[in-house]
Amino acid sequence: MIVEANTVRFDSLSLDSGATLAPVEVAYESYGKLNAARSNAILVLHAFSGDAHAAGISHETGKPGWWDNMIGPGKAFDTEKYFVICSNVLGGCRGTTGPGSINPATGCPYGMSFPVITISDMVRLQRMLIDWFEIPRLLAVAGGSMGGMQALAWAVDYPDRVVCALPIACTTRHSAQQIAFNEVGRQAIMADPDWSDGNYYGKQPPARGLAVARMVGHITYMSDDSMREKFGRRLRGKENFGFGFDVDFEVESYLRYRGSQFVNRFDANSYLYITKAMDYFDLTNGHGSLTAALGAAQARFLVISFSSDWLYPSYQSQEIVRALRSRNCDVAYVELQSNYGHDSFLVDVAEQSALVTGFLGSTYDKLR
Repeated sequence: MIVEANTVRFDSLSLDSGATLAPVEVAYESYGKLNAARSNAILVLHAFSGDAHAAGISHETGKPGWWDNMIGPGKAFDTEKYFVICSNVLGGCRGTTGPGSINPATGCPYGMSFPVITISDMVRLQRMLIDWFEIPRLLAVAGGSMGGMQALAWAVDYPDRVVCALPIACTTRHSAQQIAFNEVGRQAIMADPDWSDGNYYGKQPPARGLAVARMVGHITYMSDDSMREKFGRRLRGKENFGFGFDVDFEVESYLRYRGSQFVNRFDANSYLYITKAMDYFDLTNGHGSLTAALGAAQARFLVISFSSDWLYPSYQSQEIVRALRSRNCDVAYVELQSNYGHDSFLVDVAEQSALVTGFLGSTYDKLR
């Protein structure tokens, strides 16, 4: 499946902050075919550092999509049966309007003049894209981590537009610890002299700060078991300590590599804006309680968490399930056993695939 990204431009987008972006562009990829009834569309929602390239081989980079093991012919999101869409989020840096985009009022990149955004703003732009496709109702919204937050927002903000929702390894609002990790990353970027108050476009980007931010973030995506299994205390290319501050351990080399690779594909200002949107997210806003918020939802739910995920631990998914059950909503919940930590939803997908296949199939069959 060789795929290409597409872009749609809209005249304007009103934001929760009261600001308006005009115009605004959204990049997306799609897989499979929309049926005549327009009833088989699934919106897949990416996590923090993801983008619209969810499946297939990119015509631009030659690389597979971030959820290629889940999306495609015969896979959980079966593109022989469903029409799957994935768009880059608002504030991103892979084709959708973000801080690196040109501000039409100045002719220069927005930088820090870009308005602060929310998860609901991201979902509002996605709804405009779905309207552009003339899809009256999505069969499913699905995603892990920040993608799961978006799935929840879709179910609550647009209850009549969603048949089923699959929030995976996510939360209805960040804990103090989750906010703290994001703030460390933001401070690492802003402490880099090359950040220049966000006005680094066309100059040296804050690569050191962004790399450190990614290193910290990547630690939270793994688990103690997975790091022990993958690295232990093995030394990198030596038999004894170097007695200095160059790389000694395999895990040090791995984190430095991850940080340096991230710098090549992600914008530092997008890191600031998207993590702040995640921290602002609180599904109870305007509703008083989680039970009241989810009471508006009309969708069926499949909630999945992972036993070794300490970034978004299972208790946060269980809070969602309890609130849904208290309103007699149709919800299934599974905690999957995995040693891969938060990244489990991306890499340990065998059981996840079986669950998603069955859930989507039963939901789709009820519509026909």
